[in-house]
Parts: sequence; C-alpha cells; structure tokens
Amino acid sequence: MTSKKQILFIRDVIFFTFTAFGGAQAHLALLLKYFVKNVKYISEEELLELNALAQVLPGPASTQTLVGIAYKVGGLKLAIITFLIWILPSAAIMTFAAITFGRLDQKQKFAEILEYIQPIALGIVAFGAYNLSKRVLVSQLSVFLAIAAVIATLVLRNAYVFPIGILIGGMISSALEAPKEETDIRVKLFSNVNPKKLIYFLGVLLLLALLGAIINRTSPFSLPIRLFENFYRNGIVIFGGGQVLVPLMYTEFVEMKQYLHASGFLSGFAIQQALPGPTFSFTSYVGALSMRNFGYGLPGQILGGAVAVLGINLPGLILVLFIVPFWEDLKKITRIKYSLVGINAVSVGFILAAFILLVKPIGLDYLAIAILVITFLILNFTKISPPFIVIAGILLGYFL
Repeated sequence: MTSKKQILFIRDVIFFTFTAFGGAQAHLALLLKYFVKNVKYISEEELLELNALAQVLPGPASTQTLVGIAYKVGGLKLAIITFLIWILPSAAIMTFAAITFGRLDQKQKFAEILEYIQPIALGIVAFGAYNLSKRVLVSQLSVFLAIAAVIATLVLRNAYVFPIGILIGGMISSALEAPKEETDIRVKLFSNVNPKKLIYFLGVLLLLALLGAIINRTSPFSLPIRLFENFYRNGIVIFGGGQVLVPLMYTEFVEMKQYLHASGFLSGFAIQQALPGPTFSFTSYVGALSMRNFGYGLPGQILGGAVAVLGINLPGLILVLFIVPFWEDLKKITRIKYSLVGINAVSVGFILAAFILLVKPIGLDYLAIAILVITFLILNFTKISPPFIVIAGILLGYFL
C-alpha cells in the first residue's frame, strides 16, 4: 500500500473515530460507509466476515473489526496506529471525566446534575439487556444457562464467577448442540497455531494475577497491577461488547471489590454514552476513579486510566491479529459457533444479575424509576440514540 493511501486510510479512521456514536450496531453501518462505499479498502463481504470474527472473539467488537480492516489493508503497523487513533481520544476524555468527578463530586450542583444522569444510564443498560435477551434466549438450554448465571452471580459474589461461567456455558452448549464431524478441519487449523503464542497470551494473565497477590497491598504498585490484571481478565472473558462490559464491571468493581461507588460508576457510564468511539473506553474512567478513591494523586489517576483501557483491549487486539490469518478455517468449525450459544446465554445472565444489583440502590425513588422506564421506552420505540437522551438529562439537571 502506498504512503498516500496509508494517509487516506488514517484520515478516514479519524473521521470514523469522531462520528461513531451509538454502539456496535451503528458502528458497523459507519464502517461500511467509510471503508467500503466511500473508499473501497476492502469488500463488503470481507467487512461482514471481519465483523463475524469479532462476534466470535471476546473483547470489543467494533475495535476488533476496525483493527482487522487496518491489518488487511496495511499490515501490523497500520493496525496498531489505527487502534491508537480509535481508542485514545475517548479514553483521554473519560480519564479527564474521572479526575473531574473526583474533584467535584461533593459540590451540590454537580450532584443535582448526576441525579438525572444515573437513572438514564440504568435505562440504557436495561435496553441493552432486553435486546440481547431477545436475540440470545431462544432455547430451553440458553434460558437455563442464563438463570444459572444469575443465581451464581448473586449467591457467590466473586469475580471469578465470570470466566468460569463463560467456560462452562460454552462447553455445555458445544457438547449438546454441535455435530460430531470436522476432525480434519480442526487438525488443519491447529497445525497452524503456534502454541507459544497461546502460552504467552495466558501467561500474561497468570503473571499479573500472581504479582497482584504477592505484592504488599500498601505498595504504590499494588493497585495498578491488580487493575491491569482485572481488566485483562475481563478482556478475555467478555463476549457481546459494551452492553455486556458495563454490567459485569459494575458487579465486580462496585459490588464485589468496592473500588468505586455506584453513583460515580453510573455517572461515568452516562457520560461515555454521550461520546463517540468505543464503549470499552469507559474502563479508563473506572481505572482513574478507582486510583483516586485509593488515595492516588493526578499521575496515579492518569496511570489508572491507561492501564485499564490497555488491559481491557489488549486480549481482543492480540486475538484478532492472531486469528485473522486463518479465519477461513476457523469459521468452518461449528463447535465454535455452537459454543457461542452457551457463552452468550451466560453473558445475558450476568447482565440480568448486574442489573438487579444496579437497581437496588434506587429503592422506592419513584422519579428515578420513572426516568429509567422513560429512557427504556424511548430507546425501544423511537430512533433517538443514547447521546441525545444523556445530553437532555444533563440539561435537565443543570437548569432545574
């Protein structure tokens, strides 16, 4: 690819970054516009296949699809540049929002604005959970796995419920529903896999978990390492994009580990919904605010935002660049496809459990419940997108 075409591609990545509102479904339409119709970097069929690959893999679907396009167009270097352009603006804004929230959350006017933002965020989560449930819970097995995930989350209250549940759900659905053939395809596929790369991939997680366990909790390095491990682990096990990410993060970081409070978490999520770019950049807000709540200053909060957004995105980035070369063989293995039935069902269960935990603090606040319901109804029955609702909530809180 010529240098001129690289610059043209990067220009279109910048346009996409600052216009990509509305989540993964809206992002796909914009990807089609910028990278297929306006300038045909790849074919429409290739784009849809990359998007299908991103749905198969854990991690941020829009990010993986965009990085996959860049890899096909210009190789590893362009893929990394594209990833940085896509992720940095929204991550920087969300880190700044966390720092600002940490400094201003005691001011009365700021609290009044957040009063309307938080139930709006809950309405957005409810809408995402409802849509995902309609698509995923279509069989008795999927319903059973979702209910089991809800019960396990509410009873055990442990962060490792998530990876274990994802693994068990995928194994059950694959064993019960997939056909038994395909041995030759699997042999061909895995003959192309370098086992060292898989060891490195999982080794990072195990090393970080070990460091987080043995480093003294009073050490200034303890929390950043634990945060990176937490987000890296979530990046490995989260299927379904941002609508799954946010409820799971609430359960782990607010309910279980208490790194930050519910009000701060929900306010940050609502702010993120008003921004273009990847939903996963919300992690930079959680990381920065967590560091602040544990007494870290401005440099520590910036570090928290950086390790969070890098940790959550790194597994998906590695996987998409690792798998794209032999995706043609991978997609033929229907056991992988059928394992997604269980994985997605368990993910829905986690979302439903997290939503229950999210709603509990509201109690009998009828105004908050009304705003939640109205937000859900607007999203479900109109074409109004979340950013406009969030902005309306901010204005309502500011002027009333």
